[in-house]
Amino acid sequence: MYAIVDIAGKQYKVEKDQFVYAPLLEGKEGSKVDFDQVLLVDNDGKVNVGTPTVKGAKVSGKILEHVKDDKVIVFKKKRRKGYKVKNGHRQQFSKVLIQDIKN
Repeated sequence: MYAIVDIAGKQYKVEKDQFVYAPLLEGKEGSKVDFDQVLLVDNDGKVNVGTPTVKGAKVSGKILEHVKDDKVIVFKKKRRKGYKVKNGHRQQFSKVLIQDIKN
C-alpha cells in the first residue's frame, strides 16, 4: 500500500515505515504530524485517485529529526567589471517516518 502526498507544495510517494526528507516542518523532534493532502492511494492494486484530494484519507508520521542538506555554493561574476559574489546555502529538511496510511 502506498500513497502520494502533497507536503509543503511537493509531492512524495510514501509507504508505511519509510523515511521521507520533507521541507522543514513546524514541530519538535519526536512530535506527531498528519498529512491530509493525499492525492492518490493504492491499496494492493485498487487505486483511489482524488479530485484533487482523496476524501477521508490521511497519512500520519513522526518527525525524527531536523537536518541540513549539503552546502551549495552560489557564485556570481560579471566579466571585466570586477564584480564577484560568493554565497553558500544549506537547505533545512525534516526527517519524517511514515507510520500509517488511512484510506
